[in-house]
Amino acid sequence: MNILNLIGRSKELFSNDIQNHEAELKSIVSSSKFLVIGGAGSIGSATTKEIFKRNPKKLHVVDISENNMVELVRDIRSLFGYIDGDFQTFALDIGSIEYDAFWEADGDYDYVLNLSALKHVRSEKDPYTLMRMIDVNVFNTDKTLQQSVEKGVKKYFCVSTDKAANPVNMMGASKRIMEMFLMRRSKDIAISTARFANVAFSDGSLLYGFNKRIEKKQPIVAPNDIKRYFVIPKESGELCLMSCIFGENRDIFFPKLSENLHLITFAEIAEKYLKEIGYEPYLCKDENEARELVHTLPQQGKWPCLFTGSDTTGEKDFEEFFTDKEVLDMDRFENLGVIKNELNIEEDKLNLFEENIDSMKIARKWEKQKIVDLFFTMIPDFGHKETGKYLDSKM
Repeated sequence: MNILNLIGRSKELFSNDIQNHEAELKSIVSSSKFLVIGGAGSIGSATTKEIFKRNPKKLHVVDISENNMVELVRDIRSLFGYIDGDFQTFALDIGSIEYDAFWEADGDYDYVLNLSALKHVRSEKDPYTLMRMIDVNVFNTDKTLQQSVEKGVKKYFCVSTDKAANPVNMMGASKRIMEMFLMRRSKDIAISTARFANVAFSDGSLLYGFNKRIEKKQPIVAPNDIKRYFVIPKESGELCLMSCIFGENRDIFFPKLSENLHLITFAEIAEKYLKEIGYEPYLCKDENEARELVHTLPQQGKWPCLFTGSDTTGEKDFEEFFTDKEVLDMDRFENLGVIKNELNIEEDKLNLFEENIDSMKIARKWEKQKIVDLFFTMIPDFGHKETGKYLDSKM
């Protein structure tokens, strides 16, 4: 399936930038040691493959998902074969004592890349998963950062999100707070990050769900009023590697908005997707009709679709990679922009955040509103609005 065609593009975004810097990339990667955390997810595996194919001295991959790790290894062996360097995978939770023991036993890396995250807006609907989101996106990041400082790691890269720019949901806000914690550690270690668009067909995404719906003979459902930018998995890996290797301290890389990065609705992609696999979209009036027609329409070369407006909490009307307060370097790369950050540590806010979250955990009791209020303290212009509706209440 031609993913580029589905997302409205004919060519890859970063081909020229990669080509212009390939010799330097190969030289640095082949002489360096890497740890990729969350390396078996969609972005993590794409980044791991970009490192592997440039023959690193050492590449260790950590991920909480044992199954995804097995698939990553099979994928790498089938695509690239083997390298002379030390390639190993470890099915570990970076918040665990086992991970800490693993780190203490080795920890000899030049570059640590953290691709682990809770990325779904739907994960913020209840206070317990929301707290786990804070742990994964903020505190696990800060812990692995501190560990990297202690072992003398040269560079720490951590993936952010476009949703951290003027955030309207808790997921985006948690990543914005993560960026604030990164800023504090940038006194002690060089850090860089990246904000980018939706990764087409990434695990758990709506487009990934299209494959599952067809496989399970179920209707295709998508919002028709939300436009998004998409990158393909390979581009997400290239962006992360470029930021990791070439990003200066506190740099945030992002894809430049241009005619090369096409804005498209999920409903448009659904229609293109169905036509690519040989079906004509059939628009249904409600869920019941869609569920009923899926038993008969496919035999006629049609597939039932339900395209509706979005009314769930945390959806942003438009996407942006930077705010009007941030300083940009748009000249260094052809299709990569860079946000330049001066050292600006909000120590009182960071301490307040840590103390409040710690006290909630010690009490083993907290309400979502208390966390929301804390987020507003951290990000005064936080655009969160509660609608009372979440994606789990939809088909």
